[in-house]
Formats: sequence, C-alpha cells, structure tokens
Amino acid sequence: MAARSQVKDLQEAVICSICLAYFNDPVILKCGHNFCRACITQYCQESETSPRYRCPQCRKPFREGEFQPNRELRNVVEIAKKFPEPSGERACEKHEALLQLFCEVDQTPICLVCRESRSHKDHPVLPIDEAALDYKEQIQRHLESLKKERDEILSYKSSGEKTSQELLKQLKTGRQKIVAEFQQLRQFLEEQERLQLEELEELKKEIKKRRDEYVAKLSEELSSFSSLISEMEQKCQLPASEFLQDIKGTLSRCEREKFQNPGAFSSELKWRIWESSQRNAPLETIVKKFKDSLSFRLWFCKANVTLDPDTAHPQLILSADRKSVRWGDTQQDLADYPERFDTAPCVLGCEGFTSGRHYWEVEVEVKGRRGVCDVGVARESVSRKGRISPNPEQGIWAVRCWRDQYWALTSPGQSIPSPPSRATRRIRVYLDYERGQVAFFDAGSGDPIVTFPPASFAGERIRPFLWVALCSMRLL
Repeated sequence: MAARSQVKDLQEAVICSICLAYFNDPVILKCGHNFCRACITQYCQESETSPRYRCPQCRKPFREGEFQPNRELRNVVEIAKKFPEPSGERACEKHEALLQLFCEVDQTPICLVCRESRSHKDHPVLPIDEAALDYKEQIQRHLESLKKERDEILSYKSSGEKTSQELLKQLKTGRQKIVAEFQQLRQFLEEQERLQLEELEELKKEIKKRRDEYVAKLSEELSSFSSLISEMEQKCQLPASEFLQDIKGTLSRCEREKFQNPGAFSSELKWRIWESSQRNAPLETIVKKFKDSLSFRLWFCKANVTLDPDTAHPQLILSADRKSVRWGDTQQDLADYPERFDTAPCVLGCEGFTSGRHYWEVEVEVKGRRGVCDVGVARESVSRKGRISPNPEQGIWAVRCWRDQYWALTSPGQSIPSPPSRATRRIRVYLDYERGQVAFFDAGSGDPIVTFPPASFAGERIRPFLWVALCSMRLL
C-alpha cells in the first residue's frame, strides 16, 4: 500500500502546473519552479508585463530567457512514466487495509480495523458493495431530476434562441421596409425638386422677357417725349410771327394722351409665382405623414391578442380560437360575471399590458348602414355595467367605424387634429405604455388614422377593446 502511495506522489511531482501533464522539455526559473518550455514561453507571450514577467506559482519576477533546461528533472519524468497508474481497490490510509465496510453514521468507507475502533464500534455498517448500490439508486434518482431540469433549461434556451431569431427576422424585415420607404421618399422628393425647379426656371425666363418688353416700351415712350420736349423748347425760341405759324398743330401735339403704365407683370404671372412658392406646404404635409407613419412602426412588438369570453356581452358570439367576434341574432344565456359587459356590446382582450410598446391588427366588416364598431384599448378598471361612453375620460381610447368612415372617440372639450377618414378593412392599433400613447393606422397603406394625446396609465393594466354592433371583427 505504501509503495503505491509513493508512486502516486512521484507521478504528481513531475506534473507541470500550467498544462497539468508530465513535464515536456522542463526548464527551471531562478526561483526554482519548473515548467514545460512551451508552457512558460506561451505564458510570457500572453503576459502584459513584458519584458519582466512573474512566476506563475510564486509571482517572483524573471526575464524571458532566464530559465534553464532541467535535464535531471527530464530524466525523472521518463522514469515516472514507466510506472503503471495506481489502480484497483482503495486502501485505508490509516491501517493500509482494504475498505470493505461503509459506516452509515459517518457516511464513509472503513476497513475491518476501523470497524473495531472506538470511532466506529457502535455505528451501523454495511458491506461496501451493498452501500454503493443503495447510494447509486439515490444518485440515479437525483440524476433523473437533474436531467429533467437540464432538459427544461435546454428548452428555455431553444425557445430564447427561437424568439431571438424571430425578433432579428422582424428587425431585418423592418429594416428592408424602412430602406425601401426612404428610397421611395428620396425618389419622390428628387422628382418634386426637379419639377419645381423647372417651373421656377420657366418663370424666371418669363419674368426676364416681360421685363425686356416693358423696358423697351418705356424707352420708346421716353424717346417720343424727349423729341416733343426738344421741339417745343426750340419753338418757344422763335420770333412771334414764326412761332405762331401752325400754332394749332403745335398745341395738338402737346395735348397728346397721358401715358398709361402698361405694367411689367400681369396678375396672372404674379399668381403663378405665389402658387409656386406655396408648393412646399403639401410637400411638408407628405413628409410629416411619412415620418409619423414610420416612427410608430419602429420598435413595437406584435402582440398575439385573443378575446376574453368572460367579458363578452351576451349578444356577442366568439369563435373557438377566440380571435373573432360577431353580433348574434339572439342574446345568449350566460353567467353574469362582474367583469362581463351587460349593456354595451363590448369585449376585452385576454392580454393586458403594463409596460412596453405593442401593436395588433383588427379586420372589421360592417354590415349595412346600422352597423357600428369601435376598436381601441381600455383600462382594466373600465366600467362593465350599465351605459358606457367610450372616451379617454372613461378609460377608453378608440376609433369608431360607422357608414364607411372613422371618428376618434374623444371627451367633450378635447380635439384630435384629424378629420374623419375613409374606413379601411384593417386597423393597426399601437400602444406605447410608457409614453401613454395610443395611435391607429391603416394596416394596408400605413397611413395614420388618428393619434390620441398622451395619457397617464399610472401602472394600470391596459387591454384591447372592441365594441361590436351589427358587425363582425377578427384579430390578426
């Protein structure tokens, strides 16, 4: 037993502390510690304290090249490699006898001599093989639990990676869309710039032409007046008998019609110039509309919204997947839960939001002129019983579709800077919880329908809201 322990000590003494393998071409430092030449060389190359280094074991300084070959140690390594690895059953370190028993109190293997000692004499023991079998069964049970937890973690990891890939895919799609939209905007602006500059150039030429014509006419008139004035001045210098010759014709020439200013620039030309200067107004509107539409589509997560049957008015019929709702012909016999709308034909989404930026789409189908539907969001605390007035003061932010047009449902005294817009079949609802912002867009064209003024949600849960009267809607 002692010989086996000594062999083990010898083999451990010739292990490099860097690579944890037998020394290969060992070298010794000034401090006396040994390392493989390749290990200490790589250590120096990776060190940030060049040209002075520190021993990996004792931290004493040394310079590169100061280590020397240790031939004696290399010989010892070769000897240690020839000894076989210690194997077989372990022995008691104290008595050097085989460990044949297992103490159940101290939970440690012991030999027969240990069993008779005072330390273990009164302790229950088991044969070591039997004890190993019992503990293996316990370890096996733990292994099953650990493997199950590991599988759950792997599932979380896979789900996280899948979600990450989906988000990256959304970002890529969004990026491509942004690039395309900005390219379209650049092309539009360049075309508008070209057309308007061409028009301005034509106006410039027209102004110069009118100016030249005006100046030429005035010059002609000035020449005529100058000639007449010169003639009259000379006439006045003549003797009386000669001055009075043809005096009637002279007076007639002096009494010519008063000059009428023809005007250099007509009203029509001035109107064209003014109209051209106002062209930037619709252009600004287009750019603002584009920017507003774009900003709302950035950094919003699409929510998978379903409808909550416990909140649905008895007249409303939900689909099996809870993604569609329609107005029914008769009222259903449903339990009157506290959260159920009992008068207004409304239903809330199952999902609620207390943070983040989210959006979802609703497809509407209004039947006839009497059909009405509202799409929006509502506070968790919104009233479910009795008459309901859907507006922000009551905790509801929504737009109403009626007679092929949309209106923002606002409180008295509030105004939304958006006229009723022609209804679309798909509405995109945006919710920015932190900013208290609710906005609605045409999901097909991306055009804004209405954006409500910022509100304070005060940490309250906000849920999707639908009002369904003689119509049907589907969440996309």
